[in-house]
Amino acid sequence: MTPELAARIVADSRDRVAWTRARSRGITATDVASLTSPNAIAKAADAKLMGSGFSGNAYTAHGRVREPEIAQWVAATHGILPSSALFHAVVEKRHLATPDGVVVDGAGRITLCEIKTTNKSWRSIPRSYLRQVWWQQHVLGAERTLVAWEEHDAFVPVGDEPRCAWVDRDEAEIDTLVRLATALIDELHRRTTQRAAPVETEQRMPRPVARELFRALALAD
Repeated sequence: MTPELAARIVADSRDRVAWTRARSRGITATDVASLTSPNAIAKAADAKLMGSGFSGNAYTAHGRVREPEIAQWVAATHGILPSSALFHAVVEKRHLATPDGVVVDGAGRITLCEIKTTNKSWRSIPRSYLRQVWWQQHVLGAERTLVAWEEHDAFVPVGDEPRCAWVDRDEAEIDTLVRLATALIDELHRRTTQRAAPVETEQRMPRPVARELFRALALAD
């Protein structure tokens, strides 16, 4: 990992408390997975502010157990090293991502890995996972990502090895996600600043506020 990339590490998922807190202050790949259109902004803001209520199940527990094994396979076959770091983007530090693997070649090109487990036979990578991949590429400046997935039947892996496919960087998809993420940040800003405004300020004359390119997420610790 280059010094420039290492300097953009915000937290590490091995410290779950610090990692979760850092993620709450920005827009992550999990957040943008549901951003299918501007109509999805309100629901995404609800989930960001109030939580989804989902704390895991047998499928997520299986994924946590299998991910290190799949990561070792990826490292051995493709040379992409496992990673648990949470990174921020260069321009907007509230754009965050935790890829499952990262490698930088001699020319400085960044390649990522994303690992999934599934009980379904995929014909192609699900669109929600592609949005996560493109967002990670945006945050880290990566050119492509290896998506590795392992199918299981009643939590027993199917086949001798995981399956994998390369996903190239797509600037059009990334631009769409950045616009939707900006709209989500604006909606979070609107909700949290309205909630925090004292009652007496309603009687004051409103002052115009210049809109910045990216507004801060006004989320409480």
